[in-house]
Amino acid sequence: MTGTDVETATACDWTVSGMDCGSCATKIKDAVGRLPGVSGVEVGIMSERLRLTLDEAQTGRDKVEKTVRALGYGIAPRAAAAKNEFVMPGGPKAGTAATRDESGHGSPSHVHDDPADRGKRWYQTGKGKLVIFTALLLAVAWGIELLAPQFGKWAFVAACLIGVAPVAQRAFAALRLGQPFTIESLMTVAAIGALFIDAAEEAALVVFLFAVGEVLEGVAAGKARDGIRALANLVPKTASLELNGVTKEVPAASLRVGQFVLVRPGDRVPADGEIAKGTSGIDESPVTGESMPKTRGPGDPVFAGSINTEAVLRVMVTKAAEDNTIARIIRLVEEAEEARAPTERFIDRFSRWYMPAIVTVAALVVLVPPLAFAQPWDTWIYRGLALLLIGCPCALVISVPASIASALSTGARRGLLMKGGAVIEAASKVSRIAFDKTGTLTHGRPMVTDIVTFGATTEAELLAVAAGVETGSSHPLAIAILNKATEAGVAALPSRDARALMGKGVIATVGDAAAWVTSPRHAMENGGLDDPGLRQATVFEEEGKTAVAVFREKTPLGLIAMRDEPRKDAAEAVRQLKDMGVAPVILTGDNPRTAAAIAGGLGMEFQADMMPEDKLTAIRDMSEHGGVMMIGDGINDAPALKQADVGVAMGSGTDVALETADAAILRDRVIDIPAMIRLARAAMANVRQNVAIALGLKAVFLVTTILGITGLWIAILADTGATVLVTLNALRLLAFKPEREA
Repeated sequence: MTGTDVETATACDWTVSGMDCGSCATKIKDAVGRLPGVSGVEVGIMSERLRLTLDEAQTGRDKVEKTVRALGYGIAPRAAAAKNEFVMPGGPKAGTAATRDESGHGSPSHVHDDPADRGKRWYQTGKGKLVIFTALLLAVAWGIELLAPQFGKWAFVAACLIGVAPVAQRAFAALRLGQPFTIESLMTVAAIGALFIDAAEEAALVVFLFAVGEVLEGVAAGKARDGIRALANLVPKTASLELNGVTKEVPAASLRVGQFVLVRPGDRVPADGEIAKGTSGIDESPVTGESMPKTRGPGDPVFAGSINTEAVLRVMVTKAAEDNTIARIIRLVEEAEEARAPTERFIDRFSRWYMPAIVTVAALVVLVPPLAFAQPWDTWIYRGLALLLIGCPCALVISVPASIASALSTGARRGLLMKGGAVIEAASKVSRIAFDKTGTLTHGRPMVTDIVTFGATTEAELLAVAAGVETGSSHPLAIAILNKATEAGVAALPSRDARALMGKGVIATVGDAAAWVTSPRHAMENGGLDDPGLRQATVFEEEGKTAVAVFREKTPLGLIAMRDEPRKDAAEAVRQLKDMGVAPVILTGDNPRTAAAIAGGLGMEFQADMMPEDKLTAIRDMSEHGGVMMIGDGINDAPALKQADVGVAMGSGTDVALETADAAILRDRVIDIPAMIRLARAAMANVRQNVAIALGLKAVFLVTTILGITGLWIAILADTGATVLVTLNALRLLAFKPEREA
């Protein structure tokens, strides 16, 4: 595109229905990508989404829609973005006119892709009706064959031609769009070719089996999408909005930040929010997978989709519908399709030359034996046509994305979020895990255990200065100091210009002079701690506590010691990781003695006193010996998270946890780390099984077809069967329980 083009280009988004396998997505992407003014085409099979950048001065949106419909798929604008609503594929925004041509009339070749088919039984859908129609044609032809044999052949010819007509129409549309090698074109050539070699009955049967295969593929693909769609149904459609003391029912999607809603016992929370009044048990299992309800009260956050179990709550909305946790999880799962696994990218490249190669082999099978060895033409034309049907790469192309989509859906239901196939593949190869300590292996909520003052400083004065420095900070150690000051009834001194000293502590102007709250080592280097003070800090650290020094310019004020206990499931998680052959290590900025106390109890190695750049170097060193996963909080450990093969943020649905790292653990449970690796390994094992099924079946039937053992109808069964088998195998991941040890 030129600079002018970029200025006039618009990001466009559609819902596309009728895609059952990877070749469908490839067809659409290639056809639309050829249009002038189109760039950045992205097609998601499981999310049924088409996104692209369009210069409408060169190509209008109607031209894009017409191109997609010509290929036999339904398309409608994805209205969610325009209305600030979050709409899943298959929702009412999909549009009922998606399968009409530009004249407004339905086309026989498109009717089976109507978005309105969703939710219906298979025989009520357009594809199902086509199966029933071709079955009736076949039955009538067999009846005529039985009652009037002389007309039997022509009855089968008619059944074949009528049944293959919509397929041929799609094949011709694809051909006009520059795609000669599609399953529709191979199917059309095989069916018509069979008529010319007097195999009309088999040609009609093949057309029927092809229609059956499309129904089975559609059903299987729909099942794979159901797991993602189910997430959207977690958020209630209505909410009890409180306005001027009056409560009224409104659409949940219309809620805005700052409004208040009432959530009664048994109701789902309609939006991400903060409890303003009331205390109740909140069941977060629909969002995070956490089985036990948690008591929440004023000031505590709640997720959209979680269930209020005990008392009426007044909740202030903190996020609009399009930004709530469920919406962001679904968006993450949808967008994860774009982060394709290396295996998937390889198979996509492979399939692009695989189809032409099969057509070439089929042509050689047809021509070489008759021309070189005087073999009968009919026999080898028949075998060549069968090879064309076997050559469809649908099963191979869908083998990876179906498994990845199922794994993403399974993980999302359990609070294990991974951003695409590339992350899943990398996680499956992890051999080392680096843990941040505070807030990851520990609760991240340390409590003050000891206060030591120096000189004439009193305990209250020490807390007032320390609290002044830490005011406004969300760091766990800062919160512990602020909580202690509040508990002791000490007011923080006024402060300003606070700034973090990366990996060392915090400095701020408290009163009229600078004050520091830092590590003992940094304080010692800057005159904020003397030798007796350092010895006392060492004693605290040997007890597994974290000590910070509080000082003014060259004037030590005192020490504050805190302790943060390991999470209850940390030891079990470490044991599981070791059993899986994964070596865990702690990388922490804390002192060596505190780190040793935590690591010793968990049976882990550790590296302490680490600055952010030290963690980065450690990750690089570990990467030389295999895949590395880094577990952190998504902010302080950002460089290490990005450097690792897989960066995982722990946090209960925060923006940072969902958006900064490659993956996120929503339940704040360390035991979910081995579960995530287990799920990734199961997904990649499923991928390998699918590739073996797809290529193995084709290899077997390719040989048997050339030898004349199998014919046309077996060939189409092999193709359809392989596609259905790999999809059903991928669906097994929806029932996979990653928390269970093998």
